[in-house]
Amino acid sequence: MKIAMIVEDMPESQQMLREVVSTAFPGIHTYCAFDVAGALKMIRQFQFDLVLIDLSLPDGEGGTVIEAVSARFPESVIVVATIFDDDSHLFPALRAGAQGYLLKDEEPELLVKQLQGIRECRPPLSPAVARRILSHFHEEELRQANAQEVLSPREREVLGQLARGISITTIAQEMGISHHTVGDHVKNIYRKLNISSRAEAALQARNMGLM
Repeated sequence: MKIAMIVEDMPESQQMLREVVSTAFPGIHTYCAFDVAGALKMIRQFQFDLVLIDLSLPDGEGGTVIEAVSARFPESVIVVATIFDDDSHLFPALRAGAQGYLLKDEEPELLVKQLQGIRECRPPLSPAVARRILSHFHEEELRQANAQEVLSPREREVLGQLARGISITTIAQEMGISHHTVGDHVKNIYRKLNISSRAEAALQARNMGLM
């Protein structure tokens, strides 16, 4: 790690993160931005090895910076540094391209240790965040298992056909049932799986092994 950027609007937090980064990677050169505009300007001037980004900034969301850095420099390690540990912040940040997620209210020594793990290809995740991610995937597995149970065999058959892009009329012909009956099955499937589109139906069908 030779060059880093910290995107943080609070001076105290910015200074703390500078010290954490310099301790984790002695000799690293660190630039700081206070907002989205400043961060976007910097990434047009420098290629950063490490980027720490707060999610709540004065002129926008940190996710904008995450997406910009990820698109411009795929090799950069992007780490969120925030106080938010809820799903509505965590998972959008990861989907945007963040490879790590640290909580700023943890002890600086722990933050240093998490960042140093990058050298060994370990994603820098605060313990509470790592537990939340594992819990999320466990919950997803349970949802998929429940989906298998709540759909009738007929509904599973219709779901598999829908996921393949087959029209309701063709499904009705192939299954030997009326167009209206297929429509009722589709409504029940959407209601039971809490989905509203064919794209979501295809994803559910794939997860259930119907494709």
